Amino acid sequence: MEINDKQYHIQLKRGDVGKYVLLPGDPGRCEPISRLFDNPKLVATNREYVTYTGTLDGVPVSVTSTGIGCPSAAIALEELVKCGADTFIRVGTSGHIQKDIKSGELAIITAAIRDEGTSRHYMPIEFPAIASIDTVLALQAAAKKTGATFRTGITQSKDSFYGQHEPERMGVARDLLERWKAWEIGGALCSEMEASALFVIASMLRVRAGGVMMVHGKEPMPSLDILLETAIQSLRELISMDRANGKKLTI
Repeated sequence: MEINDKQYHIQLKRGDVGKYVLLPGDPGRCEPISRLFDNPKLVATNREYVTYTGTLDGVPVSVTSTGIGCPSAAIALEELVKCGADTFIRVGTSGHIQKDIKSGELAIITAAIRDEGTSRHYMPIEFPAIASIDTVLALQAAAKKTGATFRTGITQSKDSFYGQHEPERMGVARDLLERWKAWEIGGALCSEMEASALFVIASMLRVRAGGVMMVHGKEPMPSLDILLETAIQSLRELISMDRANGKKLTI
């Protein structure tokens, strides 16, 4: 594939996206996120991958949906890096692991439990799935500015939604329940389906990846506005940080 050819799955090429990309799972969240950009434009839509590009503080930024789960998220990350992007924030919703978390709290992710299969096709299981420290610091600063209630810690990335929500009916129920208890004892905050693969692959590709989740506890899920505002502000923090460090901000 030539450098200017469109990537097969996301249907993007160099110049279509900024270096800074938000990664929701749901394609339906891309347009609401893009409305928080300046001058947003729909760039591509193919399969589960929808991309808008705009600017923040004069710098090109993008949002690309990944679909559900690590396999499709891995494809999005691989192809976005080939298009020149190098900073990624996973933004979405998650289930709670710690029982005292209330619906609407944000979890800023430092690392992920690799309870999925995709990342094992990249690195041995002993290799940690860790967020970039830049993204963690930017998300913490952003959450303080937006007034979000947040915690910082570990997520579990899994392959089966119903394995979490209806474990008792599975043939491996005992194992699922025992492992869930282990994650709780270990202090993991939440459970979602993409972060671990994104972190492992980002490490291999020498790019930055982080994540912020709105956690769903026992109460109904509130509006996602504070989540999206915090994600946008985190890009502003990263742009400011990179500008101060003399980093090139465009592809």
